[in-house]
Amino acid sequence: MLHVRSIWNGAISFGLVSIPIKLVNATENHSISFRQIHTEDGGRIRYRKVCELEEREVSSAEIGKGYEDADGTIIPITDEDLSHLPLPTAKTIEIVAFVPADRIDPLQMDAAYYLQAGGAPAAKPYTLLREALKRSNKVAIAKYALRGRERLGMLRVVGEAIAMHGLLWPDEVRAPEGIAPDTSVTVRDNELDLADALMDTLGEVDLEDLHDEYREAVEEVVAAKAAGEAPPEAPSAPSSGKVLDLMAALEKSVRAAKESRGEASPSAQEPEAAEKAEVRRLPQRKSAGASPKQTGGKKSTSTAKKSTAAPRRATAKSAATAKKTTASGSTAKKTAAKKTTSTAKKATAGTTAKTTAKKTAKKATPRKRTA
Repeated sequence: MLHVRSIWNGAISFGLVSIPIKLVNATENHSISFRQIHTEDGGRIRYRKVCELEEREVSSAEIGKGYEDADGTIIPITDEDLSHLPLPTAKTIEIVAFVPADRIDPLQMDAAYYLQAGGAPAAKPYTLLREALKRSNKVAIAKYALRGRERLGMLRVVGEAIAMHGLLWPDEVRAPEGIAPDTSVTVRDNELDLADALMDTLGEVDLEDLHDEYREAVEEVVAAKAAGEAPPEAPSAPSSGKVLDLMAALEKSVRAAKESRGEASPSAQEPEAAEKAEVRRLPQRKSAGASPKQTGGKKSTSTAKKSTAAPRRATAKSAATAKKTTASGSTAKKTAAKKTTSTAKKATAGTTAKTTAKKTAKKATPRKRTA
């Protein structure tokens, strides 16, 4: 039996059948809570509840509920006022329908509770409802009142108990308008194939193996500080860059997932393929300073000569063609050089004739004698 304090006592209304039950929290919070302190001296920071009219601190026994009207007026509301609400769900979980479980949108899921049978008289109808839910493969939709408001709930079987999930009302779930990308995107089949391969590689997981690593890290920090030691250093975060190639990112993810699961990745299979492959080197030509011929291996030498004969003939033809081209080119160069030389000689002869004429003219002209 679950020894947890109940948060609500009432009954399940199943047609004309009434099942006394106690509502128990089905979940618990394991997160680490911190206190607010004064950083200068470490003193606790506390909140005191003070009456604004009397300006004094009041105890919890003196605190009640009140509704603030639009004009700021406070209307007191007592627990007795709420207990007389004209609703059948004030102290009753009223089942209104039975539907398939896939009809419930997970977005509507809220807090979870266990419904505990309230005493021996409730054992028979409780078991009846549980077995009826099992055989029908359906869940029960119910309405109930809790913490000052009427709520919607879903009853289902968990082990040998009946659990109830609080549901949000349909109008409390926002529509996903404007959330999806508004740009047109085309996803190719090969991209979907890689995404499927990544999903298959990651596979399933046992939820029992998952745990809160953040809480464990915080506990290590607290323990180190309490012992007067330096807190553990955080590992360096992996460098995150902009993903430019979606296909490359998917392929890399598939390889990493396979390696983490101990499966052979394509890169791990490459050495095996390399061992099966045979690498052959082409025969190298002998240079002028090659080593002397070795005895033996005449057959291989003759074979090599035959195999290299054809390439050598082709090389000889290419060399002859190159020589002809070079010869024609050199002939053209010699002709051009001769023309240039004769032209230069003619220019030089003309220049020499002019110079000689000037000298002759100077000699023929008589010089004047001074007195």
